[in-house]
Amino acid sequence: MEDNKSQILAAFNFRHACKEFDPSRKISDEDFNFILETGRLSPSSFGFEPWKFLVVQSPQLREKIKAASWGAQSKLPEASHFISILARTLKDMRYDSDYILHIMRDTHGIPEDAMLARQNFYENFSKYDFRLLDSERAIFDWACKQTYIALANMMTAAAMIGIDSCPIEGFDREKLEAILEEEGVLDKKSFGLSCMVAFGYRVKEPRPKTRQPINDIVEWI
Repeated sequence: MEDNKSQILAAFNFRHACKEFDPSRKISDEDFNFILETGRLSPSSFGFEPWKFLVVQSPQLREKIKAASWGAQSKLPEASHFISILARTLKDMRYDSDYILHIMRDTHGIPEDAMLARQNFYENFSKYDFRLLDSERAIFDWACKQTYIALANMMTAAAMIGIDSCPIEGFDREKLEAILEEEGVLDKKSFGLSCMVAFGYRVKEPRPKTRQPINDIVEWI
C-alpha cells in the first residue's frame, strides 16, 4: 500500500503541462491504448459517458487544427499523439433522447420496467436540481465538465508510465468545430469540442512544481 501511494504521488509530481515534445519519440500502441482505456473507464454523472475521443494523427488535419489553436502551436507538430475531446449536446443529453435511452438499455442493462423510473429521476435532476435544460449551453457545459474527469485520468495514467501530456484550451471553438465538421468527424447536432490534449515525451526537465500549501486549500469543518 505504501509503495502504491509513493508511486501515485511520484506520477503527480512527474506530470506537468509539457511545452516541448520530442518529435523523434513515439508512444507505443500498447501504451496509448492503455491511456485511452483509462479514459473509457472514467466516471460520469449517471454513467452517461457524454464524451468521444478523436485521436488526431493525420498531419494534414493537425495543420488545420493548428491554425485555429493558439495553445497548440508548439504541440501539434511534435506530439506523438493528439486527442480532441468532444462533449455531447442537448440533443443527446436530454432525459428523453435516443442516446440516453440507449445507454440505460444497452450499456447499463436496465430492465424496461425500471427504465421509466430512472428516466424520471434524471428528468427531475436536469430540470430542477442543476437546471440543465435552461439553455443548450448549460447542458453542454455540464457534459464538458465530465470530459475533464476523463482528461485528468488519462494524463495521470500517462504520467504513471513515464509519458508526458499537455491539456489545451487555447483554441477558437467555432473555427475548430467547423474544421472537424468539414472533415466529417464531428456531428454538431450531437457533439461540441470540449478540450484537447497532447501526449508524448519531454525534451527537457520542467521547473519544479509549484502549488499552494495544503492548509490554504483545505478546510475541515
